[in-house]
Amino acid sequence: MTIQVLKSKIHRARITQAELHYVGSITLDEDLMDAANMIEGEKVHVLNINNGERLETYIIKGIRGSGEVCINGPAARLMQVGDVVIVISYASMEFEEAKGFKPWLCFPDANNKPTNA
Repeated sequence: MTIQVLKSKIHRARITQAELHYVGSITLDEDLMDAANMIEGEKVHVLNINNGERLETYIIKGIRGSGEVCINGPAARLMQVGDVVIVISYASMEFEEAKGFKPWLCFPDANNKPTNA
């Protein structure tokens, strides 16, 4: 049996840009992606702490070191610049493997620079 478990989390990043007229997705600073072990095109859930919205999208790689967290497309109607979000990805694995799995956690500072937990 396989189950879905938390693979990666960027906890409390700040939205720096919202682009309504864009194809869709979330653009993340490549440093944040690396710290959370996420890749371009990966499916993620984005949870908005400010208003409770929760959406599903995929990652576009942003400029390394920019602190960029840009919500794109229709989701820009649900999230605004300055909102604090949690970005989560999940993985499927065997139940026994999941018992010992440790997710990657990234806790950005106020400028969306990765810090250690």
